[in-house]
Amino acid sequence: MAERVLRVEAALYQLEFASWPPDERLAAEFHRRTCGDLLPDWAGHWRTIAVRVGNLTPPSPHQVAVLMREYGADLIARWPAAAASVSNLTLELLAFAEGRFLSIHPFLDFNGRTIRLYLLELLRRLGLPRVTLAPESETERELYFRALEAADQLGWQPLVRLW
Repeated sequence: MAERVLRVEAALYQLEFASWPPDERLAAEFHRRTCGDLLPDWAGHWRTIAVRVGNLTPPSPHQVAVLMREYGADLIARWPAAAASVSNLTLELLAFAEGRFLSIHPFLDFNGRTIRLYLLELLRRLGLPRVTLAPESETERELYFRALEAADQLGWQPLVRLW
């Protein structure tokens, strides 16, 4: 899996996805490229079964396609203001992109890997440096998971502070 993620990451920095709109189709493409040869039946496709992730019960499978379409439209609507200059709106965009994606949990598996690739692409488009996207220490993980729990309830500020 790590090799596949690195290939997608390399393609990302070679601007292979630069012409793609920053919407849900880009996330699905990252997922497909990351695990498509391993799991061709569902890679790049929205999940079709109910799941539970820690304390989160993501939306029902029949809602995922609509929620992801709304997610993509929301990102595109937020983009001009967030990309105009680095500001709190930029941090809110990144927090929304991460938190909302993970609360929808659109894929059966590998959602974390997919959102990290997606966030790297957003950072690249914003002209921002690459940052560590996975918490490394136990304290960081606790803060991150609490921020994600707030995002599950559409509370973005804890993730904004982490960004």
